[in-house]
Amino acid sequence: MEDVRWSANELEEHRLEISNRMKNLFWTVSGDYTIDFEPDTEEYARSKQTALYEAIKQGAFAKYFDQKELGMYLMKKLHFSAEEEILLSLAGLCVDAAVYPFVIQERLGAKEIREQAFRELEKIEEGSVTGKAGAALLHRIKLLYISHVLGEKNQKSADPQAETAVQKILSLKDGKSTEDVINVIEDIYNHVLDPSFESRHGNLEKILKLPDMALANDAWQECMTDEQMEDIIQKYLSNLKKKMMSLEIKNKRKKRSVFLEDNREVSEEPEKINPQAVKRIREYVELNYGKSYLSELDQERMNRKLCTGIHKNCILYLTDGILQNPVIKNNQYRFSQLQFEKNKAYYGNNHWIIKRNIAILADSLKRAFVIRNDDQVSRSETGRLVPNRLWKIGRTDDDKLFNRKKKSEDSQFVIDVLLDSSGSQAGRQAQVAAQGYIISEALSEAGIPHRVSGYCAFWGYTVLQRFRDYNDPKEADERIFQFRAYANNRDGLALKTVCSSLMERPEENKILIVLSDGKPCDMSIQRAGTLQPAVYEGEEAVKDTAYEVRKASNQGISVIGIFVGSEEELSVEKRIYGKDFAYIRSISNFSRMVGTFLRRQIDME
Repeated sequence: MEDVRWSANELEEHRLEISNRMKNLFWTVSGDYTIDFEPDTEEYARSKQTALYEAIKQGAFAKYFDQKELGMYLMKKLHFSAEEEILLSLAGLCVDAAVYPFVIQERLGAKEIREQAFRELEKIEEGSVTGKAGAALLHRIKLLYISHVLGEKNQKSADPQAETAVQKILSLKDGKSTEDVINVIEDIYNHVLDPSFESRHGNLEKILKLPDMALANDAWQECMTDEQMEDIIQKYLSNLKKKMMSLEIKNKRKKRSVFLEDNREVSEEPEKINPQAVKRIREYVELNYGKSYLSELDQERMNRKLCTGIHKNCILYLTDGILQNPVIKNNQYRFSQLQFEKNKAYYGNNHWIIKRNIAILADSLKRAFVIRNDDQVSRSETGRLVPNRLWKIGRTDDDKLFNRKKKSEDSQFVIDVLLDSSGSQAGRQAQVAAQGYIISEALSEAGIPHRVSGYCAFWGYTVLQRFRDYNDPKEADERIFQFRAYANNRDGLALKTVCSSLMERPEENKILIVLSDGKPCDMSIQRAGTLQPAVYEGEEAVKDTAYEVRKASNQGISVIGIFVGSEEELSVEKRIYGKDFAYIRSISNFSRMVGTFLRRQIDME
């Protein structure tokens, strides 16, 4: 069967005809004319047989499997920082293996169309170049799978990893459900393509438990539109569906690379900055988080000072939040308002427990300061005579017959509270907000100046949202319920920024309290035309965060880590904060644990 290619003019002239033909093919195979299908007419111009087979394959998957179930799994996997190109390419192979037995039963002519499509794919794969380990392995897997499809006796690879993956993919010929497809994708991705993924981000059960609100945020980032939450998810899902069904992820190109001494790959091509792309992302950050309270000049100065080393090309963004200072009241404003109401509802349902925690912590702090501010009385050779010690004269060598009063030092304290606002906290947003509120209310009751901020990382920006400032009135504590978990977290840069401004405070004694889940991770999505910060995860991220904690301690800032994550991340928290961290298992004993650590720091000063 000849695969005729169309010119641009021919495509434009026949676009409607081609689109209708592909839609009819999809609907005929799926048996459901109500399904919305968007044909790829550009693919038809490049390779007619490939485009037709994609329509057949998508129709069969829609008939025998659940597109939305697979799409939601992939969205959640991507939320946990799976590599998009690798994951979706793998999904395309698995979908093909699962649907082909159904296709060939009903449409014998599909065999030849499929072979033509795979011969085109083979040419693309053989001409592609990649340097990344995971992508290179996937490339070998695809070539081996293609050879199986085309029935080539001389297999392309003797690579045992590729062979293992392809055998798992081919096992889907017996797959009966979408769950079978998901399990194979998960198995190959976690155990062949990225063996450390599960230990870093969790297993399939954890991924599927991710709430839809977090997906709405991801979908919003990708679509950059202002539609209702369900529409946003559906639009993102639709875009994802087209990618996951395709055997070829578009826009592959050869790229020259060089390798540094430590085997890190760096593109030899210069980074091209597009001012319009930079401006657009900046505007989107404003729409998402509210206007910054710093002038552009102050922001530039801060970025030059703090965004260095591993944080090069990062941008700091300081804001009071979208609910306090929105650009417009868009859907992100409404999402934030909804989370604020959920956080307040949690407070209402646990009102007595939270109030009791506030009272206990406030009382503990007040007593610590009373003891600290009391005059210290000690026995001395001079001072005020104590009559009942006169009997010692001539009888003992003890000549300390006096009491001497030593005035306490009236030293002042200031405290910063930093809340991890990354997406990994999405399942416990209300609890984190309540914990931050307990600390802030108790500090207000004790009369200690303090600031409360949340931090996350998004598209190269590290966002610090200020819920209340040092000298704000007690009523400002309510704003902590505006806490919302979102995107990634670049802990080291957040700590570095907060400590920089904390050091400018006049108070002699400075304390930083960090509530986090112990997992610094910023896998920012590359946006064309903008500078990309280094990936921030694993050992490098932990070391950087620990370094900032030690640096703060050397500057005289006492740092306390409050761990609110899962137990398997406890070792990371210990490495970062040393002995100065508390593991909070239940909100009922929150104030006692925090109070113990705070009093220890106050007594040490």
